[in-house]
Amino acid sequence: MDLVEHFRSMAANSLWANDRLYRAVLALKAGEFEAERTSFFPSIKATLNHILSVDLYYLDMLREGGIGLGVFDVWKDYDDPAALAAAQAAFDRDLLAFCEGLGAPDLDRRVPTDRGEDGLIPERIGDLLAHLFQHDIHHRGQVHAMLSDTSVKPPQLDEFFLDFDWKLRKAEVDRLGL
Repeated sequence: MDLVEHFRSMAANSLWANDRLYRAVLALKAGEFEAERTSFFPSIKATLNHILSVDLYYLDMLREGGIGLGVFDVWKDYDDPAALAAAQAAFDRDLLAFCEGLGAPDLDRRVPTDRGEDGLIPERIGDLLAHLFQHDIHHRGQVHAMLSDTSVKPPQLDEFFLDFDWKLRKAEVDRLGL
């Protein structure tokens, strides 16, 4: 597997992991989504909104869309977990399409990243993708931990890559068209 294929797999994994995570979130009892919890962000709602807003910021830079930090100026947190889940799923498909369109030379291409007062910093696409996937995994883990204190059992999120785990994800992968 080359690095381009790895990023495509990571994008597919994000779609799958978010689908699993949001199915758990959508099963929460009333009030649990927004309930205050101990974590980097104070709730499942805040953490999931953070993930999506940062996802949109990074994809804009990867595509050289020119919005940059302006993404956060227009961002409105989702109060409804179903609407947030749908928006995250749409983003995940968008990111997967972006990764599927990449070739090996693209990974070393530098794109300007809007860093506010620090200016536009050129970053390699491969580095931006690695950072984005790490960011999402980090915060999904926080949501996973917060689910431990709810009425819903946290879902297994590491059954995606190995042949051994295929039987555990096949139905979901088929449903998602991956």
